[in-house]
Amino acid sequence: MLIKEVNSVKVTLPFAREFSHSLRKRLSITNVFILLKDRDGRILGCGEGAPRTYVTGESPDKMISDITELIQDEKFPWELYDTEQLWGFLDSLPLKKEMNASICALEMALLDAFSREQKMKIIDFFSHEYYASPILYSAAIPLGNEDVVKDACKIINRLGINRLKLKVGKDFSQNESLLKIVSENISGKYELKVDVNGVWDKHTAIRHLPLLVKHGVKVVEQPMEPDSGEISDFSKAAGDSDIVLMADESACSFEDIEKISCDGYYGMVNVRVSKCGGLRRSLKIIEYLRTMKTPFQIGCQLGESGLLSAAGRILSLLCRDAVYYEGSYDKLLLAENVTKEDVSFEYGGVGHPLNGIGLGVDIDPSKIQKLSDHESFRNFKR
Repeated sequence: MLIKEVNSVKVTLPFAREFSHSLRKRLSITNVFILLKDRDGRILGCGEGAPRTYVTGESPDKMISDITELIQDEKFPWELYDTEQLWGFLDSLPLKKEMNASICALEMALLDAFSREQKMKIIDFFSHEYYASPILYSAAIPLGNEDVVKDACKIINRLGINRLKLKVGKDFSQNESLLKIVSENISGKYELKVDVNGVWDKHTAIRHLPLLVKHGVKVVEQPMEPDSGEISDFSKAAGDSDIVLMADESACSFEDIEKISCDGYYGMVNVRVSKCGGLRRSLKIIEYLRTMKTPFQIGCQLGESGLLSAAGRILSLLCRDAVYYEGSYDKLLLAENVTKEDVSFEYGGVGHPLNGIGLGVDIDPSKIQKLSDHESFRNFKR
């Protein structure tokens, strides 16, 4: 397979409704897309990265710059003939988290192109030892006012999902109210996590413990900022209340995972394809977590298009031992998408394998054109 052109561009995806958490209020999100083309301008493969400054330190502009740097590497496979060549290139790239979204997008595009050329699915390039189909996705409830949370609960009831994640913030009274709304508006039994996005200090965290116990919360995701010196005390207190802490922003690279295992403060890890640098790096992290007997979930970035949703579906299907699965929220969150296929989960959160070759979805060039920031467009030709 011969690659003659690499395009990268920022794409802004509008939300169908506001989705907020403790660090951001959002009506849209900007991701970066890569399109690989042949000599005739035909699209060979596509990739997407979700840069978040509060996660890996990446911004859309930094991604565009980093991608330009990565494709000028002498090992970049302009002529791609086998997976060993591809793995060799990917494994030679920087290991620090500050390029993970860029590496994810580039890996996706290369795998998508090569697997299409081979008339294969990307999932078949990876071990199926832990394969399972279907998988069941959780639902997320945004941080918002009473009406926002009640509306989210109505949607979740209609979808028949009983594994939930509630976004919470610093304000104890607000969080107390949100938990009460969920308990009063979700039908039947449900399993609930809370996601703090690192905004609690020790005092705030410990104050919340009786409230969390009261509402049956068993997992708290990223309660404090990465490298917070207070996490050790809260970890012990949470453990005494039979609550597990899940690392997210603290767990972006293999180095992060080794540190988490050594410290022992987090009992679970959130693995996200873009955050962790693509499928290959995510699976290496998961293999290590399996060795350490550390539970994990397959998560997603807020505002993934159908491309990253498809990559997340692949990773999820390869991990029957994940405790939770998040993602494929496409039609629930996005007012407009860039794929021809809808990657949203089905009733009950069910996610099946996608039918197509490559990532399993096809890009809609007209949507990319419509939603792109054309001034950000970069075209690198061999």
